[in-house]
Amino acid sequence: MPKNNTTPGHSPKLTKVRKLSIAGVATLGAAALGFSLVPGHSGTTTTDVAVAPAPVSYSETQIQDVKARITDQLAVKDLKTQDIAAKQKAVAGAAASKKAAAAKAAQQAEAEALAEQQAAESRVTTLAAGRSAPIHVETVAATTYTNNLDGWIRKSLSIMAKHGIPGTYNGLYRNIMRESSGNPNAINGWDINAINGIPSKGLLQVIQPTFNAYHVPGTSWNIYDPVANITAAANYAADKYGSMDNVNSAY
Repeated sequence: MPKNNTTPGHSPKLTKVRKLSIAGVATLGAAALGFSLVPGHSGTTTTDVAVAPAPVSYSETQIQDVKARITDQLAVKDLKTQDIAAKQKAVAGAAASKKAAAAKAAQQAEAEALAEQQAAESRVTTLAAGRSAPIHVETVAATTYTNNLDGWIRKSLSIMAKHGIPGTYNGLYRNIMRESSGNPNAINGWDINAINGIPSKGLLQVIQPTFNAYHVPGTSWNIYDPVANITAAANYAADKYGSMDNVNSAY
């Protein structure tokens, strides 16, 4: 049986021919490596050849990134432009509003001044018309009274009627005749009032405090004035007795 030269776990032995072949290949490899390492300016003459640069290629992703950056820059620039335009528009709008408000205020002031002027002219016209218009005065015939007891009583009754003081001609006349006999300057110098220093005076014998308290507006403040004396006494009698008509003795 032939001998198995291949033992498991061991390489077959190299023959002489194989050894030579491997050595030759190694020699050629070393020679080739040495040739490639020789400098360009060694003793061997070579021809210089211009080497063209290799073209640079960009990927689609790089191109898209560049486009995106350019787009972003343009967008920022556009936003800045829009912001500037908006600010300019706002300033212009504020100026226009201020100008419009000033114009409106001027128009209102002018209108008010015109209205005031027209009102003043109207007042002047009205006053002028009032001065030039004839003044109508209603003429009322004045009642005249005789300067005697009858006239004094009648005039007193007229004033009493205006002030709502009751009394009649007969009631006044009767008391006047009893108190002073129709003498407007009569003075009582003997009764209690005289003793107290405030004598009764006039047609109806009135003391000064009573005359002052019951004086009727529109008459004299002189206690001896016939009309003033009668009217004040009638006013007092109305307050104390209801009317001079109810007085039949000293009151």
